[in-house]
Amino acid sequence: MTDLFSKIKEVTEIPAISGHEAPVRDYLRTQLTPHVDEILTDGLGGIFGVKHAQVTNAPRILVAAHMDEVGFMVSEIKPDGTFRVVEIGGWNPMVVSSQRFKLFTRDGREIPVISGSVPPHLTRGAGGPSLPAISDIVFDGGFADKTEAENYGIRPGDTIVPESTAILTANGKNIISKAWDNRYGVLMVSELAKNLSGQTLGNELYVGANVQEEVGLRGAHTATTKFDPEIFLAVDCSPAGDVYGGQGKIGEGTLLRFFDPGHLLLPNMKDFLLTTAEEAGIKYQYYCGKGGTDAGAAHLKNGGVPSTTIGVCARYIHSHQTLYAMDDFLEAQAFLQALVKKLDRSTVDLIKNY
Repeated sequence: MTDLFSKIKEVTEIPAISGHEAPVRDYLRTQLTPHVDEILTDGLGGIFGVKHAQVTNAPRILVAAHMDEVGFMVSEIKPDGTFRVVEIGGWNPMVVSSQRFKLFTRDGREIPVISGSVPPHLTRGAGGPSLPAISDIVFDGGFADKTEAENYGIRPGDTIVPESTAILTANGKNIISKAWDNRYGVLMVSELAKNLSGQTLGNELYVGANVQEEVGLRGAHTATTKFDPEIFLAVDCSPAGDVYGGQGKIGEGTLLRFFDPGHLLLPNMKDFLLTTAEEAGIKYQYYCGKGGTDAGAAHLKNGGVPSTTIGVCARYIHSHQTLYAMDDFLEAQAFLQALVKKLDRSTVDLIKNY
């Protein structure tokens, strides 16, 4: 078992959906504290380590992952003891049925549950199976009735998280796990802090993670407003399109994300990214995003903040089983370190020169 795989296994198996990020926040607090000057949080629960500037007029740089993963909340307990749910983050109904989950009660109890499905025996003569709405999918903990479920502490609003463990693929190059979106970013920012520990930078660095990205980039609004950076670097995972003939191929390096529906890469920022990647020998690929990242929220705050996303791609995200390449993480980490080290006053002024 490699050191990197061990770290990935640890961070991806932490259960934490949007609005309930405390386990990841605790992990990050432990990881960041030895390598930064202080730890700060915002009012929604984002957490950041600060490396204070050692030079005058240093630009403030915010490097932010997001802590949350997609999951569900109990919306209703039925008389028969099964549950109905609301989705937290984006889910394709095709990947929800017949899966194992953990339900977390208010008092911290962990309850095993599964998502139900209709066996073919019960669909014969009924026109065949149809795609269910998330709200219609049965979640089942094996309780006799509503009273028994409630006796185990289950209430509406309890969180439900995919049950999945990280494993290596046969060739030892790739990993299969849940939540690489965005425990990739969580591990990226903790490794960045460790690798920059004790080093003097030409900026004041805020490095950490936001909350509630999967439900509307909410934490990015809060953190960017609070810390008022001149440059914002989101660190996030995007869907790989390689097996479908699209952009984003695992094993081909970090992503140069030039477009998504909520963010356009500014020309000066693009020049900075490309120049840095070429100088550092970073393996990268161009990527046109179909979804958004925290950069989409951050770049509109405080009069405008030049932003970008330092990312990798993974197959089958927002499901129990995501597949991704360890080498891509290493390329992205090298890229992020090179970028942060170059972001001094003169470089930031060039990026902001319109």
